[in-house]
Amino acid sequence: MKRFQRLRRWQKFALIAAALLVISGAALYGWLFADLPSIDQLHAGMALPSTRIYDRNGRLLYEILADSETSGRNTAIPLESIPQHCIDAVIATEDANFYNHPGVDVVGITRALWINVTGGEVLAGGSTITQQVARTLLLDPEQRAERTIRRKLRESILAIRLQTAYTKEEVLALYLNQSYFGNLAYGIEAAARAYFGKSAPELSLSECALLAGLLQAPAIYDPLTNLESAQARQAVVLDLMVQAGYLTQPAAEVAKNETLQFAASPFPIEAPHFVMAVIKQLERNYPDALYRDGLDVITTVDLDWQNAAQRIVQRQLDGLNAGGNGRVPANANNAALVAIDPYTGQVLTMLGSPDYFNEEIDGAVNAALALRQPGSTLKPFTYAAAMNPDRPDAFTAATMLLDVETPFITRRLESYTPANFGLVEHGPVLLRDALASSMNIPAVIALDHIGIGTMVDLAANAGLTTLTGNTEVDLSVTLGGGEIRLLDLAQAYSIFPNGGYHIDPVFILKVTDRGGRVLYEWGQRPLTTRVLDERVSFLINDILSDDDARIQGFGQNSALNIGRPAAAKTGTTTDYRDNWIVGYTPNLVVGVWVGNADNTPMLDVTGVSGAAPIWNTFIREALLGQPELTFARPDGLLRLEVCAISGLLATPECPRRRMEWFIPGTEPTDFDTFYQTFTLDRRTGLLADDTTPEADRVERVYLVLPQEARDWGLRNGITPPPSGAAIQITDRDEGLRLLEPDPYTIFQISPLIPLESQRLRLTVAAPPGTQSVTYVLNGVDIGTVSAAPWAQWWTLAQGDWELIARATLADGTVTTSEPIPFTVTVYAPPQSRTEEETRP
Repeated sequence: MKRFQRLRRWQKFALIAAALLVISGAALYGWLFADLPSIDQLHAGMALPSTRIYDRNGRLLYEILADSETSGRNTAIPLESIPQHCIDAVIATEDANFYNHPGVDVVGITRALWINVTGGEVLAGGSTITQQVARTLLLDPEQRAERTIRRKLRESILAIRLQTAYTKEEVLALYLNQSYFGNLAYGIEAAARAYFGKSAPELSLSECALLAGLLQAPAIYDPLTNLESAQARQAVVLDLMVQAGYLTQPAAEVAKNETLQFAASPFPIEAPHFVMAVIKQLERNYPDALYRDGLDVITTVDLDWQNAAQRIVQRQLDGLNAGGNGRVPANANNAALVAIDPYTGQVLTMLGSPDYFNEEIDGAVNAALALRQPGSTLKPFTYAAAMNPDRPDAFTAATMLLDVETPFITRRLESYTPANFGLVEHGPVLLRDALASSMNIPAVIALDHIGIGTMVDLAANAGLTTLTGNTEVDLSVTLGGGEIRLLDLAQAYSIFPNGGYHIDPVFILKVTDRGGRVLYEWGQRPLTTRVLDERVSFLINDILSDDDARIQGFGQNSALNIGRPAAAKTGTTTDYRDNWIVGYTPNLVVGVWVGNADNTPMLDVTGVSGAAPIWNTFIREALLGQPELTFARPDGLLRLEVCAISGLLATPECPRRRMEWFIPGTEPTDFDTFYQTFTLDRRTGLLADDTTPEADRVERVYLVLPQEARDWGLRNGITPPPSGAAIQITDRDEGLRLLEPDPYTIFQISPLIPLESQRLRLTVAAPPGTQSVTYVLNGVDIGTVSAAPWAQWWTLAQGDWELIARATLADGTVTTSEPIPFTVTVYAPPQSRTEEETRP
């Protein structure tokens, strides 16, 4: 101490600084190097886990074994057997400076540190391929999970050591053979077999780019469940290859446009699509335990049901494609089926295709999770939203809708006129029949009434969240516009049998680690998130299970009848590219899709002929031996007799009546006006007048249709009341409105027909007491008519036109309609491909 005191001041400072430097260096060394694993432990990190996945009854579905030959999911191959395109794609994407750094890219590390130093957490990566190998094979799971500067520095030290001990080629071979590509594929060889059903040396440039893109996030870019994201990532990889000089831009564009065929090489597995979905969930929740420790996983699936689904689907597809008896083969090669418990969300069956390993049908693609157009299966959500009793104008099961040609205006201000399957119209129908028989026009009327957003909100709250991100949805969404997943559709339909509650799909019941420690165990939770009034749920159940109400659409004894209470809704898309059915009993929802993975159309296959027989056979087999259940009717409903054509309270004149359920406050209070009695002169068939003798007066009941349906009535042989009859109005009180032409329509003047023969019919729905109607085109009167049906003909003339109508009422007042715009152009022949390509 005395010697220290005799030192000069600068010497004291120097000595203290040296001591602090030594202490700091020792602390830094301990901080970075303590417990740092040896490079000799590298091969110990290559062992695969032993994870077992079981069905709900404890039967093994799939086992990930450490023995690669047994599992078939991890096979190391020499670097020279890996296509150069794959090597280039991985280097360009993961570590463009791979051959020029000593295991650590100083520029990349510096950039990452600069971004993250303020928070002490690694938000931006700078890991090289060598660092990734060191992290994956040398660090333990807890250390790999850290997002700290310390872990990044320790990883860098290991990478430098690794690069010193191994050549670049050896490090690259380790990376390509040990990296995880998703779907339980460790290494490039396993990935090639898992996604394309081939060996790695056979991979094309396009396939290499797609696999290289998976390395960053295998679950996000999985082409078997999210092809769009996978292709977007593939394009990024190809562009990076161009930037790195490995590829020309034209070659990259060719690769981007190459059609990929997905398949998997056969290996022992049950319920493969379901197992892969379970593994993705395990990857999110227990990535290190799954990959390095091993788990025992009890799932929700019932293997007996799963095998039955596969057998039934294959048999139906074989029958559709067999042809015979005057029927051509249907070209229906793929199908999917999902069965879910509507109260727990447990997925009891999920078949993604009839054959997971069939490359010809892209069997490895999980069609239960693929986005497809849903056809008419969304109609129940439209009507359920319209029947919300909180709405001041709530629909009921007895709301009358006109199933006649009706034009609508889309968001793009275009004319849209939907049509029914087979172009059949049914005139006035009640909502019950319109939904049960899947009529298109009434569904669009209902959607137009409530607004697209109202329906989409209900569907999204039930589980169809993909509809909310689609800005293109329009009125056609209720008929199948937009895209959804079969699993989501089955989930969403659960709100009907369970009384209006949102549920989430459940795949896993229990997860335990190798030590027997329970990591997760599912437990029943009370349903709390209500998205639909339980009384509306019951009404939808009652309608979709009404065999009488669906006779007009499907006939008697259709595939929708399973011999016990069951509700069902089919769907078919344009050109028969997709057909669907979602049906349910009080305790089971089953959805089926039939189509082709490559979106090629089938031949004359509808939801009732393609998907419905699968649903019918499966649900009968699944419920065999179970007690028959009925849909529980909640409190707060009343039943009234209504006229079966108007939905209003029945009168003695109404020949067809029915009992209907109503939510209090929505029931009709007016009596039917569609059936009206008139006194005729039996001698003339005209209305009786003061000169008609009492003996010649006869009473006759006529069906008085709304004006929009009177043309339909005439076409279908419905005799209108005699001319001059004092008709009690049956129209909705909407004032004067133009019925023809359709708004925003574009008409063309044909050069093949005399101009005077090219005329447009103008008609209106006129209010009671109308004496005359004047049509005004671009501000000019073009004619006045003084009797129903108030029709005026106008010869086409080129230009942009705006039509209005003015009605003069009995009291002399004049009312004006809303305008309708339309356009008339001169016929222009379609241009050839060459002309289109040469236009500037």
